[in-house]
Amino acid sequence: MKITVVGSRYFGSAALDAILAEGGNVIGVVVPTADDRLKSAAEQKGIPVTVQADPKVVPAGEIPDGTDLIVTAHSHARVTAEAVAKAPLGGVGYHPSLLPRHRGIAAVEWTVKEGDAIAGGTIYHLADKMDAGAIAMQDWCFVRKGETARELWERALAPLGLKLIGRLVRHANEHGSIPSLPQDEQFATRAPKIKDA
Repeated sequence: MKITVVGSRYFGSAALDAILAEGGNVIGVVVPTADDRLKSAAEQKGIPVTVQADPKVVPAGEIPDGTDLIVTAHSHARVTAEAVAKAPLGGVGYHPSLLPRHRGIAAVEWTVKEGDAIAGGTIYHLADKMDAGAIAMQDWCFVRKGETARELWERALAPLGLKLIGRLVRHANEHGSIPSLPQDEQFATRAPKIKDA
C-alpha cells in the first residue's frame, strides 16, 4: 500500500507516524510551505517531500506516481480530481466532526458554539464539494462542559483522528479497499470560519 500524505503542522506529522506504525509505505509527502513541521518530520525519515506551488491547491503533478492512496491530515488545500484519480483507492481526509454535521474550516469551534454534547471525527473520501465525500470511518466522544475548541481538539479529536487514520490504513492493507457510505444531506450543517467579535 503506497501512500502519499498531504498535510501540515503537528497533526500532519503525527498522522505520518500513525500511518508508518500501521505498515503504510509512505512514498511522498506534500506540504504547503518549506518551513512546515511535517516537511522536517518526513525528511528525517528519508521520505521525499514536495512543497506545493500554490498552498491552496494540490494538482496531479504533485502526487508521486505509483500512489495507491492519498491521505490528507491538516491540509487546507483542495486536492484536485485529477490528483485523486492518480491513486487507485482515491483520497481520504480526517475531519473533526461527525459529518455531515459541521462541514467547514471551523468544525471544532462550531461544535462548542452549538453546545453539542457529543463530538466526533470522520475519515471521508475527498470529493469536489468540501467535506461532502462518502464516509469511510467515524467515531465519537463526549464534549466536556465549558471546554474550549482547542481543549476539545487536543484532548479528544486529534487523538481520535490519529486512531481513525491508523484504522483506515490497516483496513486498506488487509482488504485493498476503503469503506464508503454516502453522507445524509438532510443533516448537513456548515462550519465557516468564525469572525472575531
